[in-house]
Amino acid sequence: MTQRTANHQLKTLIDETGLPYDGIARALKAVASESGQRLGTNKSAVHHWTLGAVPQGATPGYLAEALSRRLGRRITREDVGLGSPPGGEDESIGLTLDFDPIETLTAIGSADVNRRRFLAASAFSMAASGLPLESVQEAAARTRSVSGGALAGHADVEAVRDMVKLFMDMDERHGGQHGRAAFVQYLITDVRDLCRARFSSEEARAEALSVASAAAHLCGWKAYDSGEQGLAQRYYMQSLGLARESGIPGQDGFVMRTMSQQGMKLHRPEHCLALAETGWARAKGRVDAQVEALFAVTHAHALAKTGQRQRALADVDRAHAALAAGAAAGDEAPFWALVWGPPAATVHSRTAKVFETLGDRGNSARSYATAAASRPGATYARIIALDLMAQAEQQAKQGGIEQACATWDRAIDTMAGVKSTRTLKAVRSLRGDLRPYRSRGVRVAAELDERARVLLTQHR
Repeated sequence: MTQRTANHQLKTLIDETGLPYDGIARALKAVASESGQRLGTNKSAVHHWTLGAVPQGATPGYLAEALSRRLGRRITREDVGLGSPPGGEDESIGLTLDFDPIETLTAIGSADVNRRRFLAASAFSMAASGLPLESVQEAAARTRSVSGGALAGHADVEAVRDMVKLFMDMDERHGGQHGRAAFVQYLITDVRDLCRARFSSEEARAEALSVASAAAHLCGWKAYDSGEQGLAQRYYMQSLGLARESGIPGQDGFVMRTMSQQGMKLHRPEHCLALAETGWARAKGRVDAQVEALFAVTHAHALAKTGQRQRALADVDRAHAALAAGAAAGDEAPFWALVWGPPAATVHSRTAKVFETLGDRGNSARSYATAAASRPGATYARIIALDLMAQAEQQAKQGGIEQACATWDRAIDTMAGVKSTRTLKAVRSLRGDLRPYRSRGVRVAAELDERARVLLTQHR
């Protein structure tokens, strides 16, 4: 029988955390769950790893991230004595702003198109989430210029922008999984080639980098919609690098706003408020009022998440005032700020989340309803469905089960043709919310639960 060599590196790090083995197991499973992975890890497994057993699949990466969060510094697989990923893949790819973002995106996108497991199942990195704050004053200027490339002007940039906008619209109408591989391929070919061109002017170059940033942002959003949080984070990081180098006012702040929202969604509050504040500061006075409203309402949500009720409500008021001012002035938001549809709808949806966080279910339900009604149904099917699902949940928690079931029914109607992990997760959550009503023989709950069951079966 082969004698295993004890993993002293792992044992030392675990001892440094001060956690027992079952605490390590819980922390590891929490990291994995952020990317939709359910692990059966227990204290016995952790003990066996310290004795030399090797965890399989993506577990070593989750273990390293769990230790990183506990110890407050980045821990790698190598640090825990588990070597490199199979195939020598670089698990740190995309988690810094130190390299050419176009080359980094090409590597990330190629792995994404080929569904390389080491990225698809990667964990959200707490160490990386603070980097945008640390590097906010750095000059980007890392995108490699290539002499001898094709000459590109405004018309070439506009053609790529039109394609990105087409995929943005398709994403909202049909869900993040529709056309995902095709768009990532477009990013690492046509978008990459545009950024490697010789430009007719500095303005054309800035526009090209802005479009590339929006394309990377959309790839991140598609990964997010699949529950692939670590991969989404990597795309967002490179989107930020490109936005900064473009110099387009407010776009880098907008990406930071997205990163703040990702952290809030994952219940990782450590940098969310600072990202929301810094992103807003980067945009304040440099964007139209309707766009500034998007920053204000995200800041309000981050304040609510940190228990600052009055400040959160004040920023909600600021967001709605800015929205009204922008509408009165006829402002037009730049295309990169329209990821989730018209600014008004996005502000109402995020306002609903603020009220939900503060425990105000009535205002939350009303704001979700307003958000759903503020978007063109044919274009924004996924987000409308999610807003309706959230509205129904708030209605049910207020005791209005029949009203909630009617809203849930509308949400499921809206999901036809949508391929989105988030919508399916919402439907599974709906079935859990209905369970006590089914057990009491509430007819509308039983009928809706059956409809939800059929939908999930069809998407299995």
